[in-house]
Amino acid sequence: MNSVDHMERTGSADKRIDGLGDPRRALGGFLRARRERVAPEHVGLAGSRRRRVRGLRREELAQLAGISVDYYVRLEQGRATQPSVEVLDALAGALGLDAAERRHLTTLACSRGGPAPRARVSPLLQRVMDAMADLPAFATDHRLDVVAWNVLGAELMGGLAEPGRRDRNQARYLFLDPACREVFPEWEDRAVEAVGQLRVSAGRYPDDAELAGLINELSGHSPEFRRIWATGEVVMCTAGRKRLRHPVAGLLHLDHEALHVPTAPGEVGLVVHVFSADEGSRDAEALARMATVVGEVPGARAG
Repeated sequence: MNSVDHMERTGSADKRIDGLGDPRRALGGFLRARRERVAPEHVGLAGSRRRRVRGLRREELAQLAGISVDYYVRLEQGRATQPSVEVLDALAGALGLDAAERRHLTTLACSRGGPAPRARVSPLLQRVMDAMADLPAFATDHRLDVVAWNVLGAELMGGLAEPGRRDRNQARYLFLDPACREVFPEWEDRAVEAVGQLRVSAGRYPDDAELAGLINELSGHSPEFRRIWATGEVVMCTAGRKRLRHPVAGLLHLDHEALHVPTAPGEVGLVVHVFSADEGSRDAEALARMATVVGEVPGARAG
C-alpha cells in the first residue's frame, strides 16, 4: 500500500507543528525540547520525586547558562530576538548539545528567511551515479525528495523507478507507507534520521512553504512522526553501516556514505547516498544477485 492509499484510509488530523516557518518560535521550541531531555542529576542538580516537569526547569537552565530567567523565558516564548553568540554558547553548553545541535541552534537564532531554494540534478551528477553500476546510489534534496538514482539504488530503496510503487519522498515513505518497514528493519533509526534532517532544513529555510507543508502533513497523519519531532532531534547525514532487506538479496548489511554535492547560487545542495559491501563478502554476492535481476527490468533513472 502506498502513502496516498494510507492517507485516504486514515484521514487528516489538524496537528500542525508549532513555530514552523517562524525562526523565533522554532528556537523556543528547540530549547524547550532539549531542556526536557536533560536529567537534573546529569548537570549536578539534586533530583526530587515531586518534580512536575521533565528535565530541567526554566530557572535551572537559566542559572546553568548564566542568564536571567526572564530573558530565557522570552527566548522560549519567541519574544527575544538576536541572542548573542555568548548566550548561545552558554545555552549549548548547559544543554550538552553536540556539534550538529549547536549549528542548528545558531541557525535558528540567526535565520532571516529568504526564497526557497531549488534542487537541480546536473547531467554530470547523473552520469556519475549511472557509472557506479555495482553500487546502489540515490540523491536527496533538503526536503528528502529523492531526485535522482541509479538502477541498483532504485531497487534497493523499494522501487523508486516504478511510478506508484512508493512515494519518492523518503520521509513520507517512512512514516506513511507500512511497506517501508520491510525495506528498513532498523526503522526507528531511519525515522529519527529523517526527522532530524527535516528539522535542520526547516531551520535553514523557514520560508520554504513546500517543506513546511510536508512537515505538517507528516505531523497530521503520523503519531510516530510527532513523537520523534517532539524530542528536538537534530541529525546531519553522515556515513555509517545500515541494514536493508530486499526480496531477492535478502537481509543486507551495507556500508553507507553520504556525499554532499556543493550548491550553486539559488540552489540547494544535494546528498548522494552510496551503499557498498566488502569485496567477496556475502553482502557483495547478494548485491550482485540483485543487480542481475534488476538489469532485466527497464526503468527511469531520475525524477
